[in-house]
Amino acid sequence: MHQILPPPLLQLDGATARLGAKHFGPFNLSLRAGERIAVLGPSGAGKSTLLRMMTGELPCAQGTVSFEQQDLRRWPKAALARRRAVLPQGSDVAYGLLVELVIGLGRVALASDPQGERIVREAATLARAGHLLGRTYDTLSGGEQARVQLARIFAQLWDAEAGLVLVDEPLAALDPGLQFDLLESMDAFAAQRGHAVLAILHDINHAMLAFDRLLLVADGQLVGDLAADVGALPALEALYGIGLGSALNDAGDLVVTPRRTVPRTAARLQA
Repeated sequence: MHQILPPPLLQLDGATARLGAKHFGPFNLSLRAGERIAVLGPSGAGKSTLLRMMTGELPCAQGTVSFEQQDLRRWPKAALARRRAVLPQGSDVAYGLLVELVIGLGRVALASDPQGERIVREAATLARAGHLLGRTYDTLSGGEQARVQLARIFAQLWDAEAGLVLVDEPLAALDPGLQFDLLESMDAFAAQRGHAVLAILHDINHAMLAFDRLLLVADGQLVGDLAADVGALPALEALYGIGLGSALNDAGDLVVTPRRTVPRTAARLQA
């Protein structure tokens, strides 16, 4: 008996974009509620551009981007903010704001928010930023600011269900221990609410540990859509032009180790 899948939460159909002379796409893909998807690819491959197309920040030259089966361009901003949260690489805020106000920015789309203060505190705790409440944003280190921005995303979709979280390099400024802590926090946050998470990452091990699907991007194209397991290693080797070894650690997690033993290739991977 075939499993009946829920309708796509986010869908790209022949979506293309241009930045100067660079062409991106066409992208054809869909995400469903509850999925954990990591986007991987070399620097400059077009990962952040793909994310900007998904958010609507970069309009499509051709094709469409749909959210909950409606053209993204037709969504009212306040309604979209209650269903989808976005964390770009750089987040501009008023640097003199208190941390709790920065986190609370995730709640501004709500007309009434009687539980807002409690949610801000709980979101900060989940993002390992509870001890930063009461400080101003401009006194924080880069890693502390990253935690506050993640708490803002948590606060935004705290009381939503089956929504979408889109994040670009959420772990880049964090130490290794905190990276694993926040991967667990993101997973718990999304799992409790049925949210889908799509994250742009550079670390293959993070992708294998916390995500179940990999989107591989090279030269502005989607070149792979694979399960996040050992079977993805040949495609990842071709994507990065390196050899990859693998083993299971004491916890049973797949650990990938790189070695430069194969030449970089521009060959298109089998999606």
